[in-house]
Amino acid sequence: MPGGMKLSKAHKPNQFLESLKAEGEVILEDTQLRSKSSSSIPPSDPITVTIEEKLNVTVKRDGGVTNFDVQGTLALQVLNDTDGYIQLQIENQDAPGLSFRTHPNIDKQLFNGQKIVGARDPSRPFPSGQNETPLVKWRIEGLNESSLPLTVSCWPSTSGNTTVVNIEYEASDMFDLHNVIVSIPLPALRDAPSVKQIDGEWRYDSRNSVLEWSVMLIDQSNRSGSMEFSVPAADPSTFFPISVGFSASNTFSNVKVCYITCLHAYLHLPLLCSSDSRTMDTDKNNAI
Repeated sequence: MPGGMKLSKAHKPNQFLESLKAEGEVILEDTQLRSKSSSSIPPSDPITVTIEEKLNVTVKRDGGVTNFDVQGTLALQVLNDTDGYIQLQIENQDAPGLSFRTHPNIDKQLFNGQKIVGARDPSRPFPSGQNETPLVKWRIEGLNESSLPLTVSCWPSTSGNTTVVNIEYEASDMFDLHNVIVSIPLPALRDAPSVKQIDGEWRYDSRNSVLEWSVMLIDQSNRSGSMEFSVPAADPSTFFPISVGFSASNTFSNVKVCYITCLHAYLHLPLLCSSDSRTMDTDKNNAI
């Protein structure tokens, strides 16, 4: 997902990009979502802030969450030492079960008291170069099934020599989901499955015996969708675990950078930075 917006150090960013992960009968995996901001083009802004969350959930095939863990990271990239004398004022949603950890070189008292990310030794700049430096990590525990951004259910039914599989998704209105890919394992087939109805597009991966159902965007217009296909008679367990990959436009914690403070007067103003925030799905496997 491309990083997004450019802002002056005194302006509050208003756009972030995100990706999600979960474990149990439907697997939410981060397929192509692990990439950083879009391409290998080196950043041109003096400062880049990346906010990322990953979701790990274990869901039973018949429903019910046995594990729900959200982990997030705020990372900083500074191109030049002279731009590294800064502090980041952040804010977040007051979510139950949310806890933060800071890098050893971050002033913990300043962060815990004022949510300011600053170096423990302000006379030293943040590391510079092409690599990101993780500064703050957090996790949210204790969420339940109602907080899932997407659920997928699969209903195989065999009659005679044919198995008909109905799959449907239900998406929460908390998130708009991008590049959704639902991957259903299939038995070894001589021909592609017969897809009778689908909301979106499909592709058959014959090498891995997987049917991929893709929806480019799930928003208010299509919070639910379904697909039906048939194959020669097969054991229902063949179609699990299902994997799902997507990215989202919000984070659970809603961590944001409000503004950036320059500690040295010789820094050029306005100081531009780019901000990239995303939620990434990991693995969600309901087949337990």
